[in-house]
Amino acid sequence: MSIDIEPPLTSLPEAPAKLRILLTADELFYDEGIRSVGVDRLIATANVTKATFYKHYGSKDRVITAYVGYRHRQIAEAFAQLAEATTTPTATLTALRDSILDEIAAPGFRGCPFINAAAEFSDPQHPVRVAVREHREWYGTVLERLTRALGHPMPGEAADELVLARDGAMSGGYAGDPIAASTALTRTFDRILAEATA
Repeated sequence: MSIDIEPPLTSLPEAPAKLRILLTADELFYDEGIRSVGVDRLIATANVTKATFYKHYGSKDRVITAYVGYRHRQIAEAFAQLAEATTTPTATLTALRDSILDEIAAPGFRGCPFINAAAEFSDPQHPVRVAVREHREWYGTVLERLTRALGHPMPGEAADELVLARDGAMSGGYAGDPIAASTALTRTFDRILAEATA
């Protein structure tokens, strides 16, 4: 089935060094936290010069915002692939559930990168918080379209529940019991599917 993945995805950097910095930031920021990784560590791990880093990004804040944008791109592309690989809204929602469960069970899982990023920046107007908010609005909108296609009687409310169930499962799966978190997530997805077919 076709799911609209707007807003448009930003393109990846064409310059190899700029892309290498972004991919390095993607790994380090998720694994270790954004604030704990300094510019010097990014430069050394990406194997670029300080001049190259500042030429391409200018500041750590710009790398952080690019990192959040890149994470959005990954989620949007994965969502689009799920939609293309399935033929019904039920199959798409089931595949989405399974992909979240796989993520929680994967080695190195540290929770939701967007929640983690938001937790490090207290100012709601900070560009990182704005980027996280835009991603979450996009995610909720896509889920609403999907639950509407399912025939759910209240697609907006169902989408909100799915977003919050994912938030809880990813947080609980990292900080607590991943099996309990995954079971609770599955119950929510199954209930939404049942409500759509009742």
